[in-house]
Amino acid sequence: MASSEQRNKNCKRNDYINWHDYFMATAFLAAKRSKDPSSQVGACIVNEDKKIVGIGYNGMPLGCSDEEFPWAKNSEDVLENKYFYVCHAELNAVLNKNSADVKNCTIYVGLFPCNECAKVIIQAGIKEVIYLSDKHSQKSSTIASKKLLNAAKVKYWQYQPNQSKIVIDFDEINWNDMNQLPQSPEKYDVTEKNDVLLSVEKLRL
Repeated sequence: MASSEQRNKNCKRNDYINWHDYFMATAFLAAKRSKDPSSQVGACIVNEDKKIVGIGYNGMPLGCSDEEFPWAKNSEDVLENKYFYVCHAELNAVLNKNSADVKNCTIYVGLFPCNECAKVIIQAGIKEVIYLSDKHSQKSSTIASKKLLNAAKVKYWQYQPNQSKIVIDFDEINWNDMNQLPQSPEKYDVTEKNDVLLSVEKLRL
């Protein structure tokens, strides 16, 4: 992407990200909130007007301390594994919705939804699933998920982003260059100001 120094500031910027990259990146940013040490997944729900109406990531339910509940995957005691406790990103995105419903919306998610999330997606009325990875395609839960989505006529497809990385750099903003107000007049010291006033007074005499 062109730097702010190289960019023509008199014309529209052309190196902005497209809608799909924007919404998928939002899902990936949400995933950064996940405490799961093994898998961090985010989801972003978008309505037909391209407005974000729900965001979620995988984590423990409200009131269930992520310090006390287990994050393990392979404990011999199934109650000491995370699977009985963690809420997936898709479920949280639906529950976190800021609209009356998510009917006919699209959900962007980093990983193809499991069968349990597919049920939530179908019941919520979401019409489209856009995912990035299908690394668990051979698992029974993923196969069942696709069977459910197909039966409910929910469209799903794998997105290939235009760029492999979108960097969020908090130092990128230059508030001086971005200031929309008229530039302030050059400052001068009080002595100079007084000299000007004296000159004006002399002209009046």
